[in-house]
Amino acid sequence: MVDPRTPVIVGVGQFTERVDDSGYRGMSAVDLATEAVRAALADTGADAGAVAGAIEVFAGLRQFEICTPFADPPLGASDNYLRSVAQRVGADPARAVLEPIGGNGPQKLVTEFATAIAAGDVEVVLVVGSEPGSTTKYFAKRDDKPDFTERVGGQLEDRGYGFEQYMSDYTVAHGLTGAPVQYGLLDNARRARTGLGVEGYRREMAELFAPFTEIAAKNPFSSSPVQRSVEELMTVTDDNRMICDPYPRLMVARDTVNQGAAALVMSVAAARKLGVPEEKWVYLRGHADQTEQDLLDRADLSVSVSAEQAVAEALRVAGIGIDQVATFDLYSCFPFPVFAVCDAFGLAPDDPRGLTLTGGLPYFGGPGNSYSLHGIAETVAEMRDKPGTFGLVGANGGVMSKYSVGVYSTEPADWVADRSKALQDDIAALPKVPVTRHVNGRGTIETYSVRYDWPVRTGIIIGRLESDGSRFMAITEDDDLVALMTDSDPLGAVVDVTADGDKNRATRA
Repeated sequence: MVDPRTPVIVGVGQFTERVDDSGYRGMSAVDLATEAVRAALADTGADAGAVAGAIEVFAGLRQFEICTPFADPPLGASDNYLRSVAQRVGADPARAVLEPIGGNGPQKLVTEFATAIAAGDVEVVLVVGSEPGSTTKYFAKRDDKPDFTERVGGQLEDRGYGFEQYMSDYTVAHGLTGAPVQYGLLDNARRARTGLGVEGYRREMAELFAPFTEIAAKNPFSSSPVQRSVEELMTVTDDNRMICDPYPRLMVARDTVNQGAAALVMSVAAARKLGVPEEKWVYLRGHADQTEQDLLDRADLSVSVSAEQAVAEALRVAGIGIDQVATFDLYSCFPFPVFAVCDAFGLAPDDPRGLTLTGGLPYFGGPGNSYSLHGIAETVAEMRDKPGTFGLVGANGGVMSKYSVGVYSTEPADWVADRSKALQDDIAALPKVPVTRHVNGRGTIETYSVRYDWPVRTGIIIGRLESDGSRFMAITEDDDLVALMTDSDPLGAVVDVTADGDKNRATRA
């Protein structure tokens, strides 16, 4: 017997529509989420109407189209996404919560509200997310555009956008305006540490991701169910063009998807009251949330302290070691987040347990901030199929900025609090690299990326000044330097840097 306030996940749901499906509808964010919630309600094995009526909190993830205040959703949107979904499934929650940007959000919300359930503050919570990127692209050049505008009003706890945590005027001025270039800097920093050349590292990334495609090919919720070889992933072609160094297209998260996911969390007491069969219950046995230093402050750009600490703490709370984990779903927008966990815990890319249950963001699909809700759904299903084993979900947000971990199992145990706050103090106490914003001098390239996705091919550099070892950023369109960055290996190369307004510009020394 466990404490009746112990939180359990009792229902999970997923939904995907592909543009090449015969019944493709081009659904809205609300419609996609509604399908996922209905699936989660049915998955409980209890009366769906009674469960829906018992939900006290709808907690949701932002779609890309509502992630900034700078543009309106191109096809319109609800003014209260969560209450639009609630109305469609017969729920009337007392509280609706919209989480800031971050792929860590699904696991962070599950942990947050599981904690609240354990404290007796609430009994039944739904976590939901969806992404209509496919719909947006499908209707972009069509005249028959739908209007998804809804005015439902009602209470909404909007926690803000949160993008300011991942970028600054300085980094934006130097080209860090998208995830591929940001993670390209991290993967190339890791390449510098491994000592691999450009081709060798591209092969290592492909060897990491090829098994992911095998999982995606078998997953009925996958947006791209195609198995691909190592050679196919690493070979640059017109179809597999370079996006931002070191990534060809097939190693980049696939965000043009229509996907939704949902998870129902409730107390053991509520599960019993609502008639949810015990074989549906999955416990959140371990959990932790950590926030990394700002990108340019980090002493070593090739590792993730937050991911390592969060995984280690979640395992400690669960009372197990990494060898006792039966399944993993590690956030995989690019290779680096997977490598960061593998490096820290000695996991091999070909670990027989696998590193994903979905198939990963480039192949299963990267539905914005809500991807890891699919990872949680798959993990819950696996735990039910393998009673007594443990599954780990690693959810990542920003530029390896926030990492949230959950360890799941059908093995019952009372709720155990984690030490995330105390561990966060350890990260806050780490040394910071000094940064020189305006540079006139000579430096060396610490890491880099190249933006092939801009009209003019542009190099992005993080370097160290020869004069004092401080870190700087620079941008370059210099033919000689860009050629070095695209055709050879610029790590450690010497560059001349000149301040030009809000930018530093680099040329080959």
